[in-house]
Amino acid sequence: MNSRETILAALRATNTAPVPSPRHPTPVRQGDPVVRFLESVKVVGGQSYRVPDAAALAAAVASLPVWSSPRRASLVPDLPGGTVDLEAIVDPHELADLDVSAIPGELGVAENGAVWVKGETLRPHRAVFVIPEHLILVVRAQDIVNDMQEAYGRITLPRPGYGLFISGPSKTADIEQSLVIGAHGARSCAVFVVG
Repeated sequence: MNSRETILAALRATNTAPVPSPRHPTPVRQGDPVVRFLESVKVVGGQSYRVPDAAALAAAVASLPVWSSPRRASLVPDLPGGTVDLEAIVDPHELADLDVSAIPGELGVAENGAVWVKGETLRPHRAVFVIPEHLILVVRAQDIVNDMQEAYGRITLPRPGYGLFISGPSKTADIEQSLVIGAHGARSCAVFVVG
């Protein structure tokens, strides 16, 4: 018998009592989730804004210096002003010089400032959230949840699909143990809560 078989036989011979699955802790709800979400976005390196409606959203985004960039794309129906027609792009490499993208989020998470984006939203090119220098995310106030447990309870993927949480600009801290913003994606992330 080799050492692998000896170890496996010893494990099989061990008779342990079954342990019940741990109970999920009761979620902690602290204050208004929208206020907490806006604060969490700042903690993760983003800028957060709250606007009352679509008209105010368009005005607020237009006032951002990054929105005056020559190459910008908007997937947000209430946010006109994109200069890049994503439907006309055949090869995602044509987005290499994209300056800013505005993307709608399905929901926001108060505990960590993350925004859930469905893959279908990123059509026709998934690159629109990693290629640009600047990212604008838009989520409705009624779609802010308290924590990830609540978020996963609301996420639906009716067929095999794709989705992701985006939390602030790109960042990494594994380079000489110092935080670097924009290392692998957007250098800035502005999140707008509408309503």
